[in-house]
Amino acid sequence: MSGLNIKEISRRLAEAKPQGRRYSQDAALPRERPPGDRPRGDHDLNPDFYDPAQSLVSAAVLVPIVERPAGLTLLLTQRTDHLDVHAGQVSFPGGRVEADEGLEAAALRETEEEVGLPRQHIRVIGQLDTYVTRTGFEIAPLVGAIKPPFPVVPDSFEVAEVFEVPLDFFLSPGSLQRHARIYQGKQRHFYAFAYNDHYIWGATAGMLVNLVEVLTASEATAHD
Repeated sequence: MSGLNIKEISRRLAEAKPQGRRYSQDAALPRERPPGDRPRGDHDLNPDFYDPAQSLVSAAVLVPIVERPAGLTLLLTQRTDHLDVHAGQVSFPGGRVEADEGLEAAALRETEEEVGLPRQHIRVIGQLDTYVTRTGFEIAPLVGAIKPPFPVVPDSFEVAEVFEVPLDFFLSPGSLQRHARIYQGKQRHFYAFAYNDHYIWGATAGMLVNLVEVLTASEATAHD
């Protein structure tokens, strides 16, 4: 057991100073990235994916941490198979930022629309690094704390399942995997987590890697 609580997670998130906050924290639309400022993204393991001139769509997701009596969990969704983008994949609730809203408002709105979890049950406690996908999204992951009980009413068109995974699973050595597959004639690498019948990969796994790095940084420093 990690022994982490929401107060300690909030402190570590604040100390991490997430990359990307300085140019997208309050922006509904993406801004120009400073020269040489390379964000986290799908290109971390596939450098040729990165195109600094690519036009990006601003998006925000919620990384929901549930405060269960038995320990903290992460709430995730399994997308339905018929969607045009990321069909069948495990995701955090979220989506594109509308022109009249900020990142936090977008993440909370999308969570309510996709999962049926009202925003009054969520306390945003921090932010991870901005994550850029090869499909052209610049995602701001907002970390939120949720205390049970809370309602969950998934949108059946977008969400096939809502489930929780113990936070300690992601923090356990050996849970993180690195896989590869052939995509457009080239071998592509990606992070993945396999939990029971759920295969978590792509941008969601990349953001989870970031979360694990933030939450284990203090332990790594203590052992240096």
